[in-house]
Amino acid sequence: MLRIDSHQHFWKYDPVEYDWIDDSMAVIRKDFLPGDLEPVLKSNGFDGCIIVQSHQSEQENDFQLANADNYNFIKGVVGWVDLQSANIGERLTYYNQFEKMKGFRHVLQGEPQRDMMLQSAFLHGISLLKKYNYTYDILIFPDQLKYTAKFVAQFPDQPFVIDHIAKPNIKQAEIADWEKDIKAVAQFENVFCKVSGMVTEADWQNWKPADFNPYLDVIADNFGTDRLMFGSDWPVCKIAAEYEQVAGIIAAYFSAFSKIEQENIFGGNAARFYNI
Repeated sequence: MLRIDSHQHFWKYDPVEYDWIDDSMAVIRKDFLPGDLEPVLKSNGFDGCIIVQSHQSEQENDFQLANADNYNFIKGVVGWVDLQSANIGERLTYYNQFEKMKGFRHVLQGEPQRDMMLQSAFLHGISLLKKYNYTYDILIFPDQLKYTAKFVAQFPDQPFVIDHIAKPNIKQAEIADWEKDIKAVAQFENVFCKVSGMVTEADWQNWKPADFNPYLDVIADNFGTDRLMFGSDWPVCKIAAEYEQVAGIIAAYFSAFSKIEQENIFGGNAARFYNI
C-alpha cells in the first residue's frame, strides 16, 4: 500500500502573495519546491504526496500542475477555483483534462463572513464538484465548525475532508466546543479528516507529544481509522517541528492500532479519497 502525505505545500516565496507568512514565521519565508521535499519524503518512508494550494489564484494551479507533471512522487493537486463565479462550470470542465487535479479548496478560515460556506453562490459551486469527480478540502477555524454539519448535509455524495482537524486551540488546551462540533460533522460518512496541522496550533517552542492526545482521541473515536489521513503540512509545520517529529507524533499515537489501520491512515485512505 502506498504511503502518502495527504497535505503539503510548494511555493516560490513572494511577500505580497504570501502575506499570511508573518514575522513570527520567518523560517518559512523562502522557496519550498519539489526537490526540497523529495528526499524528506524518502527518508520518512513515503511514496508520494498531495500538493494543496497556498495562494488563491488559477496561476497557483498552473504552478502546482507543472510541479506534478515534473515529479512522479506528486500524486495529486488540490487547487483553487472561484466557486462563486458564474462560469464555475466552465472552469471545472477545463481542469478535468488534468489527471492529477484531484479537488479544490477555499481559504474559508480567512473569510470575514464566517458562514460563507452556506451562501447560495458558494453552495452552487460545491454542487458541481461531484459531476467532475472532484474532492473538497474544508479549511476552517473551530468557530466555523458550527456551520459545517449543515453545509455537508446538503451534499451526501460529495467527498469532503476537514483540513488540520479544524485547527483547535491546542496551545490553550481548548477542546469542549471543538469536540461537540467535530462529533456533529463526523456523523456524515462522506466527510474525512486530515491528521495534520496540529503542531502549529500548539505552543510552537514548548509543545509535548502528550498535548495532542486528547484531540487525537476525539478524531479517532469519531471518524474511525477509515476516514483519517496523515498530512505533514510541510513546510508550514517547520514553524514548530521538523517533518520527522510531525510524522512521529502520529505514528506513536496509532502504534497500538492494527497494521491495516495504520496503513490506511498513512496512505490507503488518501489514495481512496483522492482517487490515486
